[in-house]
Amino acid sequence: MGTNRIPIYPKKYPAGPQLFACLCAGALLLAAASAVAQDAAKQAPAEQRGFFDKIVDWFSEQASHFDSGLKNAGSQVDNFGREAGIAAKTTVDAAKDAADAVGRIPNTSVLSVHEKCPVAPNGAPDCLSVAMNYCKTKGFQSGKSVDMTTAEVCPPKVLLSGRSTGPECHDETFVSRVLCQ
Repeated sequence: MGTNRIPIYPKKYPAGPQLFACLCAGALLLAAASAVAQDAAKQAPAEQRGFFDKIVDWFSEQASHFDSGLKNAGSQVDNFGREAGIAAKTTVDAAKDAADAVGRIPNTSVLSVHEKCPVAPNGAPDCLSVAMNYCKTKGFQSGKSVDMTTAEVCPPKVLLSGRSTGPECHDETFVSRVLCQ
């Protein structure tokens, strides 16, 4: 029973030089592939890099515009707040000055009242007659309405039906303040 053995490495060719030749060939192939990949990497990303650079630059520019817009809006809100405060103070000062001026007019008073204005023949409220009559009852000779309030009045059946307006409703005007002399 003899076994036929096939030698893996024939004795006349040692394995060392063949292995060395394969390693050298593999290294050259790897170096060549690496060089080709580096050339491709240098060329392809240059085009893509420029495109992505433009996108990054655009987003950076938009972010800076947005940031400056927010800062500008914040300063405008602050400025609006200051101007509103100045306007309110000016309005209050003007109202005080007007009240002082009215108070210096002899026999003049501004009175609070809640009287309904009748409807004139033309359909408009006649609040002048209410102001005149009210001032005369208080001992003054004449009067003018200074402030009026208008409200829509509806019958209870309209309001109970869940509606807040309708053909049955009508406007009523009231004198709130009068200037009596």
